[in-house]
Amino acid sequence: MITMRAKNHTEPSFLYVADIMELFGCSRSKAYQIIAELNRELEKKGEENNMSMREHCTLIMTCRDMQDRDNWLAMREHGIGGSEAASIVGLNPWKSPYQLWLEKTGQVEPEDISGKETVHFGTKLEQLVADEFCERERKRVRRSGMYKSKGHPYMLGSFDRLLVGEDAGLECKTCSAFKRKKWDEGEVPSNYYVQCQHYMAVSGLPRWYIACLVGGNHFVCWTIERDEDDIAALEAAESAFWKRVQNRIPPAVDGSESCTEALRERFKGGQVEPIELPSKASKLINRYDELKSVKGDIDTQIKEVQNQLCEMLGDNEIGIAGTGEDAREVKWKVVSGRTTIDSKRLKAEMPDVYDKYSKVGKPTRRFSL
Repeated sequence: MITMRAKNHTEPSFLYVADIMELFGCSRSKAYQIIAELNRELEKKGEENNMSMREHCTLIMTCRDMQDRDNWLAMREHGIGGSEAASIVGLNPWKSPYQLWLEKTGQVEPEDISGKETVHFGTKLEQLVADEFCERERKRVRRSGMYKSKGHPYMLGSFDRLLVGEDAGLECKTCSAFKRKKWDEGEVPSNYYVQCQHYMAVSGLPRWYIACLVGGNHFVCWTIERDEDDIAALEAAESAFWKRVQNRIPPAVDGSESCTEALRERFKGGQVEPIELPSKASKLINRYDELKSVKGDIDTQIKEVQNQLCEMLGDNEIGIAGTGEDAREVKWKVVSGRTTIDSKRLKAEMPDVYDKYSKVGKPTRRFSL
């Protein structure tokens, strides 16, 4: 069982360029020279940090090596990274264990998400988040390469930052303003919590900071302490998963959309002759029928309650039920009619136009029973 424990903290600002100029009475260029000297000292201290990690992990890629994204991705194929650990324990909302298994066994190519805006700007803002963490927490950090665990060589870690002079790491995140309340209350997303515990398992370090820029203008920082029970559970799950990768034995399918897409990707179809399914299929079909029936009953009950509320609203579009913190807003809004194209008529009357602007999607598979 993976549990979550995090604590918040806020500290005064650290010295930056303007502070050094005022403190030493020097020019901006001299301040930058002083900072450069400090950074060199920090690098030396960073090497001391490495000493505390050496009995637990080995550096397999330097920061410079990791600048080649293709090489970095290729290295990740040989193990499990921090952002992948949550998939294995079922806590990644975007990727199922089955999808990850297909990727690790080379049966499908991992989706390239580097072009997505959230990922693009998350990468761009990583340095800003790290700088803000240093300024607020009066700490210093340094970039890190990729490490692999000595005890479990398939467990890899590409740490955003390692702290200087402290046995800890830093994970930098960005997220939408809609998630501010949860971050403020310490509800660190489960997949991020698992990622930090994975990194502590690899590095042997006792704590990990996680800093997040929320909505582009709100900074939150939490500390996640090492949890030996969670790490033991995580190591066991990752070990079992990696054995499946090595032996090419797939994990059980689940009900996630990621798993559905993975099955479509793995099995393209095309063989139209009926086959005889295993005896287990009959029980699954009976269970499917039962669940469909229950779902239909529940959908009908939900619709009945919705209709009762709509009747109460009448011509009004917004209603308030309850008072104070228990108040709920009920809406039945007027929505403009959707503009559509009569494709059947267009094809009949203007076939050239229809052909010119028609698009055919890639083949997919539709389940029916």
